[in-house]
Amino acid sequence: MNPLYLLIPMAPLVGAILAGLFGKQLGRKPSSYFTIFGVLVSFLASVKVFFEVQNGITFDGTVYTWAMLDGLKIEVGFLIDSLTVMMMCVVTFVSLMVHIYTMGYMAEDPGYQRFFSYISLFTFSMLMLVMSNNFMQLFFGWEAVGLVSYLLIGFWYNRPTAIFANMKAFLVNRVGDFGFILGIGLIYAYTGSLNYAEVFAKAGDLAQLTFANGFEWQLITVVCICLFIGAMGKSAQVPLHVWLPDSMEGPTPISALIHAATMVTAGIFMVSRMSPLFELSDAALSFVLIIGAITALFMGFLGIIQNDIKRVVAYSTLSQLGYMTVALGVSAYPIAIFHLMTHAFFKALLFLGAGSVIMGMHHDQDIRNMGGLRKYMKITWITSLIGSLALIGTPFFSGFYSKDSIIEAVHASTIAGSGFAYFAVVAGVFVTAFYSFRMYFLVFHGKERWMDASHHAHGHEEDHHDDDHGHHHGLGPNDKPHESPWVVTLPLILLAIPSVIIGYIAIEPMLYGGFFEHGVAFKDVIHLAHPTMEELKADFHGPVGMVTHGFKTLPLYLAIAGVALSYYFYMIKPSIPKAIKGKTRAINTLLENKYYFDKFNESFFAGGARKLGELLWKWGDVKIIDGLIVNGAARVVNVFSQAVALFQSGLIYQYALAMILGLVVFLTLFVTMMR
Repeated sequence: MNPLYLLIPMAPLVGAILAGLFGKQLGRKPSSYFTIFGVLVSFLASVKVFFEVQNGITFDGTVYTWAMLDGLKIEVGFLIDSLTVMMMCVVTFVSLMVHIYTMGYMAEDPGYQRFFSYISLFTFSMLMLVMSNNFMQLFFGWEAVGLVSYLLIGFWYNRPTAIFANMKAFLVNRVGDFGFILGIGLIYAYTGSLNYAEVFAKAGDLAQLTFANGFEWQLITVVCICLFIGAMGKSAQVPLHVWLPDSMEGPTPISALIHAATMVTAGIFMVSRMSPLFELSDAALSFVLIIGAITALFMGFLGIIQNDIKRVVAYSTLSQLGYMTVALGVSAYPIAIFHLMTHAFFKALLFLGAGSVIMGMHHDQDIRNMGGLRKYMKITWITSLIGSLALIGTPFFSGFYSKDSIIEAVHASTIAGSGFAYFAVVAGVFVTAFYSFRMYFLVFHGKERWMDASHHAHGHEEDHHDDDHGHHHGLGPNDKPHESPWVVTLPLILLAIPSVIIGYIAIEPMLYGGFFEHGVAFKDVIHLAHPTMEELKADFHGPVGMVTHGFKTLPLYLAIAGVALSYYFYMIKPSIPKAIKGKTRAINTLLENKYYFDKFNESFFAGGARKLGELLWKWGDVKIIDGLIVNGAARVVNVFSQAVALFQSGLIYQYALAMILGLVVFLTLFVTMMR
C-alpha cells in the first residue's frame, strides 16, 4: 500500500489533536499553523495520488483488521479509484481555503484553537468516509462528520439558538441514519459481507430476492431506499432538510465547509458509490428522482424571501443538492459528481464572500441594510459576482457545464418521474437566478442603505462576539464598510479561479472521457435501461459543444430573465416587490413559515413525544407503578396486617379458638383432597 494513502487522512487528524489538546500550550498562531500545514500536506498528497490513479494505479485493500465478530470482519480499508481521488482533492482544497480564511474571520474569538481543531477533525472524518472500501468504515466517517458538525454548529455554546440548531441537526440526521443502518444491516444479512467489492459482486443475487411473509417488495429496492434515507438526512433532502438552514448559527467558515465540500455532499457521494445497487431498482431511482426534484424547486422558492445573507446562500445549497439528487435518479452518476465538484468551489466562494461582507458590515447580516458595497469591497464584490454567475449557470462558468448537463440528462431520461423532474430543474433555473442576483444587487449595488440603517442588524450570527468582544451590530455613524484582510480575500481569489475554469477543463474527461474508468467508480453500471449518458455523448461532445447547445435551449434564457427581473425589481422599481408581497400574503406566509415543516415537526413529533411522555408518566408511573404496584402493595399489606391484628388480642381462649378453627379447616381440606 502506498504510504500516502495513510498520510492523507492522518495529517489533518494530527493537526486536530495538536490544536485541540495542546492549543493552550502552543498558543493561537502555532495552533492554526499546525492545522493548516496538516491540511496542506493532505491536499498535496491527494493531488499526487490523483495523477497516479489517472495513470492506472488504483488500490482496494485492508489497512488493518480491527475486530472479528462471529465471522464478521470489521476492517479499516481504502478504495482508491477515480471517484475517491476527485473527492479527496475537492475536500482537502476547500478545507485548506477555509482554514486560511478562518485565521482572519475568527481572529478575535476566544475559541480560536478549538475551532481549528474541529475543522481539521471534520476534514479527517470526511476523508475516512470517501476513502473507505467497506460499509463499516463508511458508517464511521458518516457518524463522525455528523458529530463534528454538531460541535461546530453549536460552537458558540452559550447561545440558546446555537444549541437548538445543533441539537436539531443531530436529531434529524439520526432519523436518516436509522434508515442508513437498516440498509447496511440488510446488505450484511443477505450477502454476509460489508466489503464493497464483495457486495457488488452479489448485487445480481440481491435483485432476485423478495421479502418473505407475503410482501412483494424487491429486497434491492428496500435496501436502496433505506440507504437513500440516510442520504436524505446528510444531504438535506425534503423532508429531512430542516436542519440545514438552522446550521447558519455556526461561524461562517464552517457554513462554507459543511455546505460546500463535506457533510452535505456525503449523501451524493454514497449513492454514487452504491450505483451498482441502485441501478438494479427502477423504483428506488424514481424515489430518488422525485425527492431531488421537489428539493431543487421548492427550496429555491424559500431563497427568494430570505433577508439574512447566509440563509440565502444556504437555501441555494439545498436547491443545488436537489439538482445532484435528480442526476442520481436518472442514472447520470458522473454528472452528479461533476456538479458536486463545481458546486463545491463556487458555493464555498459564496459563503466565504458572505462572511467577508459580514465582517465589512461589522457583523450586520441583513441584506436590506447593505447596498453600494462594490465601492468599498472590490475583491469581495468581484469574487461574489463570479460565484453568483457560476451558481446560475452562466455559459463559460463552471456551474453552466454541470447544471446544464443535469437538465439534459433528465430530458433524455424515460424513468418514471422524469417529466416532473425536468419541469422542476428547468423552473429552478429562473428561481435560482432571481434570488441569487436579488442578493447580489441588494448587497453590492444601489443606494448605500447602511447609512440609514439602525446599528442593530436583523442578522444574529455574531451575538457571541457582541458579548465577548464588544462588537456592535452594524456600522456606526462615522463608520464605512471595509475590505477584509488578505487571509480572507486570498481564499476568495483562489476559489474564484476554479469557479470559472474547472467546468471547462473537467467536462470532457468526467462526462465523455475515461476519467471514471479507473477502479470501481461507475464502470459498467450505466445499463441500456438508462441510456442517459450515451445520449448526451451523442448530442454534444466537450465544452464548446455544450456552450453552443446552451444558447439554443430554454435554461439560459430563463437565467437571463431571472437576473433581469431581479435588477428591475430591486434596483429600478423596489415598490413592485412590496406590492406583490401585499397582494400574496398567503403565499408569503407559507414561504416565511418554510412550508410549516418546522411547525409540523415541533407539534407532531416533538409535541407528540412530550404528550406520550406525559401519558406514560400519569398512567404508567403515577397510576400503575406508584398507585397500583408500590402503594397498592402497601395497602394490601396494611389490610392484611389489620385483619391479623384482630386475632392478636393476648387472650388465651381466642388463641385456642383460632387454633381449633384452623385445624378444622385443615382437616376439611385434607379429607376433601383424599377423596
